[in-house]
Amino acid sequence: MSALQLRMGAVSAALVILAASSSACLAQKHYDSGATDTEIKIGNIMPYSGPASAYGVIGRTEAAFFKKINDAGGINGRKINFVSYDDAYSPPKAVEQARKLVESDEVLLVFNSLGTPSNSAIQKYMNSKKVPQLFVATGATKWNDPKNFPWTMGWQPSYQSETQIYAKYLLKNKPDAKIAVLYQNDDYGKDYLKGLKDGLGAKAASMIVAEESYETTEPTIDNHIVKLKSSGADVFMDIATPKFAAQAIKKVAEIEWKPLHLLNNVSASVGSVIKPAGYPNAQDIISANYLKDASDPQWNDDPGMKAFYAFMAKDFPEGDRLDNGTVVGYSVASTLVQVLTQCGDDLTRDNVMKQAANLKNFRVETLLPGIKIDTSATDFAPISSLQLMKFKGERWELFGDVISADVGG
Repeated sequence: MSALQLRMGAVSAALVILAASSSACLAQKHYDSGATDTEIKIGNIMPYSGPASAYGVIGRTEAAFFKKINDAGGINGRKINFVSYDDAYSPPKAVEQARKLVESDEVLLVFNSLGTPSNSAIQKYMNSKKVPQLFVATGATKWNDPKNFPWTMGWQPSYQSETQIYAKYLLKNKPDAKIAVLYQNDDYGKDYLKGLKDGLGAKAASMIVAEESYETTEPTIDNHIVKLKSSGADVFMDIATPKFAAQAIKKVAEIEWKPLHLLNNVSASVGSVIKPAGYPNAQDIISANYLKDASDPQWNDDPGMKAFYAFMAKDFPEGDRLDNGTVVGYSVASTLVQVLTQCGDDLTRDNVMKQAANLKNFRVETLLPGIKIDTSATDFAPISSLQLMKFKGERWELFGDVISADVGG
């Protein structure tokens, strides 16, 4: 064999070794804390107790959904370990639980933690630790701020978008309205109120004739409703969480106040708000939605809702499908499964956020027709559209077009 042939053989062998090592690198799996070949550990914080405990059903639905995914083989062969803690809708408790999830449980991410006050309390901590605070269960506008908080992302339409849609409706259909506002005295309530005022623009000062805020520690809001009626308002903007929204609906009927009643989406659940408040008391209330309503028979033959009904019957039979929280939990958990599927074998926190910011025309089939999930590196607001609806009989009836009133962070 000549010297040239020997050299060529050596070069060929080196190329084979290089190609083999490159393939090994490409096939290499990347993990951060909370991810292994067999498991993805996900953290969650929910108000299973306290004044917002009606929302606890969202966490229970998600737990059932992830069990269903695990029973079917998991995500890319990995089972989800869903660790969910109660914060009783208390920001200090939320901080304690977030630290526990990140530092003791070492979760890959914290998913769909609920409440504007609670998420506000942990946002800086989650970003300093570079742990995804993903698809938070609150519509505050501040979650769409990738420049300053690249580890925090919302999911549902923003509160300001929603009340701007109500403002547009009033300006068109009731331009001389006298509006009385009830709102929860925290970031959640104030965000909704800001959207309403921004939507009304220069007319806000003359149209809003009364504002009453309440604390979540109050046992009842009856006195606030009586004060708002005395203002002479003919429109009632009800910015309340489920317990207090149900109280408001009942009290408005009891004192025979008959305003146009606008109710924020987060309390539009038939199961946890309308039914307890009494169907007769809720007639003609207007709200907005982005998800199909399980109480609406028009979806009975809809493939997406049939899959949801089957899930409820088989995997979460103790849940109430009329409770909007079950549809929310199912839908947002489905979105997370899509993100984790896109991650493949790169289950790093950085890639989780990268994939969450790379959802294009994605649909969970429980979303209303015409509504899609879109994100990018500069847009952390996955859903930005809603449709108005009016309560009739024992269900919501959609009307008008799907409206987008997206508000930047």
